[in-house]
Amino acid sequence: MRLEFLFKQARYSMRGYSVWDSHSTISHILDILNIMSRINLRSELVKELERQTSALLAISSRPGVDSSILEDTLKTLESYTQNLKSSQNNLCDELRNNQLLKLIRQRDSIPGGSCDFDIPVYHFWLKQQPEQRIEILESWLGLLDNYRLSIDVILGLLRESTINTPVLAEQGFYQQSLDTSVPFQLIRVLLPSDVNFFAEMSGGKHRFSVRFMMPATGERPSPCSTDIEFQLSCCAL
Repeated sequence: MRLEFLFKQARYSMRGYSVWDSHSTISHILDILNIMSRINLRSELVKELERQTSALLAISSRPGVDSSILEDTLKTLESYTQNLKSSQNNLCDELRNNQLLKLIRQRDSIPGGSCDFDIPVYHFWLKQQPEQRIEILESWLGLLDNYRLSIDVILGLLRESTINTPVLAEQGFYQQSLDTSVPFQLIRVLLPSDVNFFAEMSGGKHRFSVRFMMPATGERPSPCSTDIEFQLSCCAL
C-alpha cells in the first residue's frame, strides 16, 4: 500500500511543468527504490498473484459467479505474473545505478541536501524544458510499470473481495472479533468526505478496533463521544 501511494504521487507530480513537480517526482522515485531495496518485491508480487489466481479458481464453480468476468480477471493475473517472471532485475538496477539519481539519493537523507550548491548538476538538469524533464521521468517510471500494475491489480481485487457493511461505533468506538480461519488481509473504514472526524485503527490476529477522533489545531486529537455510523469492509481473498 505504501508503494501504491508513492506510485500515485509520482505519476501525479510527473505531469506538472514546474521544477518543483519534477523534484517531487524524483523524491517519490527514490522512496520507491528505497522500499524495493529492502525486499525481493518481484518474488513477493509473483507469490501473491499466484495465490489470488488459486483463490479465484477455487470459487469458479460457485453459483452466481460471472464466468466471463472471472476469465478476464484470471487472464490479467496470468499476464502480470508472466511479465514479472520474465522481467529483468537490471530494469531496477538501471535506476539504482543512474548517476544522477545515485547522487541525489546520497544527499537525500540530509535536510536540504539537494540544494543547488550541494548538487549543481541536478539543478542544471531541472533547468531543462518541462517537456524534456517529463519525457525522462516517464521513462524512469516506465521501468517500474510491471511492479506498479501488479500492485494495482492485487490491491484492487482484495478491496473488491467483499461488500461494505454498515456498522455503528457507539460513543465513537467499535471493536470486532475476527474468524481466525479466514485469511483477512485488509480492514477498510469508509466515511463521507465531509465529516469532521477521522478513524484510528489497531488490531491483531483475533480482533481489531476502530476509534474515531476529533482533530484539534496545535493540540492532540480527542476521542469522539457520539455514536457514528460508518461502512466497514473486512477483505479476504
